[in-house]
Amino acid sequence: MTWTLTDDLGAYLAAAAGFLRSQPVRHTIQLSAVETLRARGASAFGETAPLFGWWRSGTGEITAPYPVLLTRLPERSAQPLAEALAGCGRQLPGVTAQQDDAAQFAAAWSRLTGATSQESRRSRLFRLGRLRPPAPGPRGAARVATTANRALLESWLAAFAEEIGESTGPPADVVDERLSYGGLTLWEADGAAVSLAGLHRPAAGTVRVTPVYTPASRRRQGYGGAVTAAVSQAALDAGAEHVVLFTDLANPTSNALYQRLGYRPVEDRVVFRFGPD
Repeated sequence: MTWTLTDDLGAYLAAAAGFLRSQPVRHTIQLSAVETLRARGASAFGETAPLFGWWRSGTGEITAPYPVLLTRLPERSAQPLAEALAGCGRQLPGVTAQQDDAAQFAAAWSRLTGATSQESRRSRLFRLGRLRPPAPGPRGAARVATTANRALLESWLAAFAEEIGESTGPPADVVDERLSYGGLTLWEADGAAVSLAGLHRPAAGTVRVTPVYTPASRRRQGYGGAVTAAVSQAALDAGAEHVVLFTDLANPTSNALYQRLGYRPVEDRVVFRFGPD
């Protein structure tokens, strides 16, 4: 039993699609990444094409200019995966997975490469139960963003990425991708945009909400909850079976907000960042 690595999306899906679709909520990031790659091509996440892998025919991982993204790992497979990736000469910025799997892979990678590893973020996956929009809601209404909003969207996506400490890709490319299918929604009040929420492309009946961003001067006025509820309802209206999102566990405000809207916790994940020897 060994890992198979490839940059061939078709080969990866032939081996792992059934497994990924068997738990679409837990595998939402892998599935939505696949849909983005199908729509935008191998350069969707940057100049370096993603690398895909599977253990036998059961599990899936994706690397891009981002931390290695792992599903649950089979027993004793973390070390072989680290060896396989090290053999490819890939420089990995980190790993994101459930706690035990992330820690095992990070330890194996450090042993092989001499890289340091440090836990940098904990997140929680939520799935929507019964949607409960804010009542009463804030003034204003939701509107799907258009190309006329490009400058604002690029600015806000860059600010969002900076706040969470992660790259989301070049803002212009991300905006183009989202606008191509109506994946960004603004909340407007008194004629001005005050908050933003986005949706990834549907994948295996699952839609993921991200980003949710409100400029600092507009926070604590209910706009973030309102626009999140709006895009969540839009996903349901479009036929989504599951609507999901991730929160930063270091932010109790957002965790409480999403639970008030009807989101329920599914699992926790952790990111380890790798540094030079």
